Amino acid sequence: MFLNRKDRWIVIGLGNPGQEYERTRHNIGAMVAIELAKRAGKKLSSHKSRANLAEYKLASGESIAVATLRSYMNESGGPTKALMDFYKAKSDHLIVIHDELDIPFEAIRIKQGGGDNGHNGLKSITKVLGPDYFRLRMGIGRPLGNQDPADFVLKPFSANERKNLELFVTKGADAIEALISEGLERAQANFNS
Repeated sequence: MFLNRKDRWIVIGLGNPGQEYERTRHNIGAMVAIELAKRAGKKLSSHKSRANLAEYKLASGESIAVATLRSYMNESGGPTKALMDFYKAKSDHLIVIHDELDIPFEAIRIKQGGGDNGHNGLKSITKVLGPDYFRLRMGIGRPLGNQDPADFVLKPFSANERKNLELFVTKGADAIEALISEGLERAQANFNS
């Protein structure tokens, strides 16, 4: 059952739908969202907004709706807006978790607002909601050599990266919880690496 309450935090983990994309770099945001739901003992359930969604409260008392989208990355804006409308939420209560080429693997950056840096998921969301939402940028690094970044993000993590992937996803979930319960500055101080 999905309750329509104001002041709920909406947390969206970006990724592409389908099994072939599940463990790719572009889906690190969705991996963190799934980890958040799992921590709360919840499963993501289908929602009319073209998202899979779980609602719960953090130990600190804040209400949260965590979601992955059933749209492709470049169409993330529509389902995100539908969720925001459903909850009557404002951008200052939206957190988008996404992969980031321009920071090294395992590094995290938390920020509010800014550009899309060529990320099609952010571009789509910003087009419909404006740029003032929070972002959890999960570093995946840049490809070595001449590999096209568009191909790189759709590839699975390397064997070496997979050794630390679970810990990285856990750190991302910790950062989301800190951002919601402790605020931006404190979360940045503790997690921006």
